[in-house]
Parts: sequence; C-alpha cells; structure tokens
Amino acid sequence: MLNKKSVEDIDVSHKKVLVRCDFNVPLDKNTGEITSDKRIVESLKTIKYLIEHNAKVILCSHIGKTGQNKSLEKVSVRLSELLGNQVIFIKEIFSDEAKKVIESINDGEVVLLENTRMFEEEEKNDEEFAKKLASFAEIFVNDAFGSAHRAHASTEGVTHFLPSVCGFLIKKEIDALDGGINNPKRPLVAIVGGSKVSSKIDVLNSLLDKVDTLLIGGAMTYTFIKAQGGRIGNSLCEDDKLQVAADILNKGLEKEVRILLPVDNVVAKEMSENADTIITNINEVPDGYMGLDIGPKTIELYKQEIEVANTVVWNGPVGVFEVNKFAKGTEEIARAMSNSKAVTIIGGGDSAAAVEKFGLEEKMSHVSTGGGASLEFMEGKKLPGIEALLDK
Repeated sequence: MLNKKSVEDIDVSHKKVLVRCDFNVPLDKNTGEITSDKRIVESLKTIKYLIEHNAKVILCSHIGKTGQNKSLEKVSVRLSELLGNQVIFIKEIFSDEAKKVIESINDGEVVLLENTRMFEEEEKNDEEFAKKLASFAEIFVNDAFGSAHRAHASTEGVTHFLPSVCGFLIKKEIDALDGGINNPKRPLVAIVGGSKVSSKIDVLNSLLDKVDTLLIGGAMTYTFIKAQGGRIGNSLCEDDKLQVAADILNKGLEKEVRILLPVDNVVAKEMSENADTIITNINEVPDGYMGLDIGPKTIELYKQEIEVANTVVWNGPVGVFEVNKFAKGTEEIARAMSNSKAVTIIGGGDSAAAVEKFGLEEKMSHVSTGGGASLEFMEGKKLPGIEALLDK
C-alpha cells in the first residue's frame, strides 16, 4: 500500500506553500469561458485547508498543451468566486513584480501563477526551471492527480528542492485506487472496455494478477472474438494483436480468473443515431455490419457479476456511449454499479464521462479525476508525481 505524507502531516502555518493543482479546465472555443469548473471545485478542500491553517498559498497548474498558450486568468476569477476571496493572478511568473507580490503575501492569501506550459521547460522537467518554481515556497503540495503520471517540472522536478506532500485529492485517489485494486473486498470484478486492445494490454495483464472476474466490452472485444475464430463483420479489430488477445485469455485460464466476453451485441452499418440496428450473437456479425454496443443477454450476464461483487473497478465504456443509440450497454453497467452494494471505482477518462452523462457520479464510491494517471495506476506503474512525495 502507498503511504505518503499529506498536507495534514506537515506544519504549514506562516509558510509559503506551492500547490500543484489540476486546473486544466475545458474552455469554450468561441468565448474562452470555462464550460466546467469541476476540476477547480475538486481542488478547494486542499486550498481551504491551507488558508485556514494560515499558509501563504501559491497555486500553479497547466492548461491546454504546450504551444497553445492558454491562460489561467479565467480560472483565477472562478476560483475567487468559489473561495469568496480574491485570488491574485500573476501573469509573468518570473518577473520582478511577481517576486514582489509573492514576497509580500500574507497568511491566508492566495496567488495563482500563469500556465506552467507557457514554458517548454515544464514538460522537459528542466532542473533550473523547477528550481525557480520551488524558490517561491518552503513546502510543495501536489494535488494534481490527473498529471501525476507525468514527470514534469511542476509535478516532479520541484520535489528535489522542497519537502513535498500530497493534497486531499491525491490522498483520496491513492486510498481509493490502491485500496480497491491492491487490497480489495472480494470478489473483485473488473470491467475493461474501450476501442483497442493495444491501449489496454498492460492493464489487462496487471488486473489478471489481482481480480476474480474480468468483464470485457467495447470495440476491443472483436480482437478477442476474431482470435477465437468468430465472424466480426466490419467491427474494429487489431489484426496484429490477435495473438496478444489469445495470450490474455490463456493467462486467465492459468490464473483461474474468469474472463467473460460479450455473448451478443448491437450491430449497424454505420455509427449514427439514424442507423438501423440488429442484435446478433457476438461471433456472428454479418458482413457490412459492425458491433457498436453489448447486447441484452450480455447486459444481464454482466449485471449478475456486478451484483455478487464486493468491489467493482471499471475502465473503458462497453459501447459507443457518445451516440445515444449505442449507449444502453454502458448506461446499464453504470446503473448496475450505482445500485450495487460493492465498492465501485470508476477509472477516469471515458468511464468517468459516461457516469457523468448518466447522472450517476454521486452514486459511485469513487470516480477518478485522472484518465491517463488512473490507467497507469491500474497497470501497476509508478506515478512520478506521487512516488516523489515524502513517505510517512
């Protein structure tokens, strides 16, 4: 089990504290306005704790990709509204004016630095850049789980120069994911979906060492079905991964893990709301048709597995849920989890988006805030932004 020091394990009173947040919020392409402040809200617990404990709070984050030069100014405005106090926004991070502002802030005051990805040194984890960032503070708190799998200057580099701990969001993620996957209440059922086997090889192999039952869905299903000799029509398939799929199925047998593939599916000639659909056996997809969702028999089969589980971990939708016509399987899985007595963990990314779409977020035990980070965690990889923090 990971056991990292958190913000509660260190004295922050009267100290300058640099906090790495995940303020990579979506912006309207036309107006530049924030379309969802969820990531800002997720950071509030840590920021409020620091304010209440008389810290001088210096926030940093990225937004968008390097080269896009997106600004965090709108984030500072929204954050000020949520906190009920003005957040001082520093546009030129390393200017003399910025240094003056940071040197003069009082206990309980909050400043937000401009987008760290305005600097190419950020993604290169440049030592000098990290050192300059760290020079603003006496303590570093990482609370950006969504960026914890990246060894960037503001997530990993600064830890070489400051005592470093996690915030409440990362602590919540560690407790949920580490506990749910590595120390679960059994039976542990994992649901893995998505479009490609190639993007899920590591997570499938890692989960086979941990789970009791593995349910597979999404377009990646058809690589497994073809590997078994089934007819898949025009369904998405990675022909170069047929042996990989066969090896995963064989590993399941060796590990005595029950691997369940869909038994039926919803197919159509095109991926649109107007498409004519039919239900077929999973290994009998007609030529010209492609599988786009799990079928009713599979939904019932998977719901039965969820009902008897004590922990359910889900990563990847089981159909093209973005198109309502092919969303039923993913919605039914989400509803079964929301009604389950089990600990239910949603592994970020598209799974989190699906749960949010169906209004079931609050009914899950944990919905991860990091897509790539939660996937790498489930793969058993060490996340640089977390590994670098102080152990208890």
